[in-house]
Amino acid sequence: MAAAVDLYEYQGKQLFARAGIPVSEGRVAETPAEARTAAEELGGQVVVKAQVLVGGRGKAGGIKLADSPDEAEAYASDILGMDIRGHVVRRLWLERASEIAKEYYLSITFDRGEKKPLFMLTTQGGVDIEEVAAESPEALAKLHVDPLVGFQPWQARWLCFTAAIEDVGEQKQVAAIVENLYGAFVDFDAMLCEVNPLIVTPEGEVKALDSKFTVDDNALYRHPEVGEMRDVEAADPQERLAREKDVTYVKLDGEVGILGNGAGLVMSTLDVIDQVGGRPANFCDLGGGGDAEGVVAALEVITTDPQVKAILFNIFGGITRCDEVARGILEALERMTIEHPIVVRLDGTNAEEGRRLLAEASPANLHVEETMLSAAERVVELSR
Repeated sequence: MAAAVDLYEYQGKQLFARAGIPVSEGRVAETPAEARTAAEELGGQVVVKAQVLVGGRGKAGGIKLADSPDEAEAYASDILGMDIRGHVVRRLWLERASEIAKEYYLSITFDRGEKKPLFMLTTQGGVDIEEVAAESPEALAKLHVDPLVGFQPWQARWLCFTAAIEDVGEQKQVAAIVENLYGAFVDFDAMLCEVNPLIVTPEGEVKALDSKFTVDDNALYRHPEVGEMRDVEAADPQERLAREKDVTYVKLDGEVGILGNGAGLVMSTLDVIDQVGGRPANFCDLGGGGDAEGVVAALEVITTDPQVKAILFNIFGGITRCDEVARGILEALERMTIEHPIVVRLDGTNAEEGRRLLAEASPANLHVEETMLSAAERVVELSR
């Protein structure tokens, strides 16, 4: 599973500005006093925006329009420390307020099915793109870009025409932003660049009022400046611990902890758990190894999740022998106390020897199954 780095709005706008995409002038503030200073420097009406890596800020009261530095300071006091869908607000972005005549939506993301970047543009901005796609699919212009050919100017014109942007001045500005957004997407190895809304002012100026910017984790070695933008504190606690321990882990919403060797096997395990009525708590790939160190690190991450009620090891022995993995599991259980029920399914090279080792040791909370289906059924039963 590809990992990604989500950037805050103000960080995304910094990258937008570098790519030539027009954005409003703003300042970062981490205290009410800094917010007041920022409002004084910007002058006039300012928008005080909570910086969190989740949507729904406006509905939660995390975006306020301030008429004066006093008001900006008061709003900052209210917003800092606010919990927005599990994310605590630790910093704010204050920017000059913009008059809005129209709201558009523009994004480019990577379409895994087509293996190509995908542009989406609609004049129905300011709302969730899922709503537009469901209720007015004809209003959404979608276009793939062949990465071997690269972006072509006609593609921007096609998007504007198909999205029914009629004003010639707007068309030219949007086309330039489309081209620059593709440049930012490629230059920073992004997985998503989204502007919602892309506004048109009463004077006809088009600019990005918001930014969602997600960068491929695997490309950060090429972009150290983006890597420094990552807010480690804002990450999920389990995912943060996994990164520290070099464990491939993604947090999910269920109660069955999953460990497997190989991303494909883990993905199919998630499907089987779902098929038998359970909910996976995570994606965790041990990779090619199954030594005690790796097992301990993975179990330490998984067991810190309070939602986990039972754990499933799904191991297919190829290069990694099942008896080696069994020894790693037993050694790990000796080194740490785990009260969760654990189900182990071993198949492949030396599977019988591995099952024999586990059966002879027979820890009270460890259950051995021969098939993926029976293991899934057992662990789901135990999780209840």
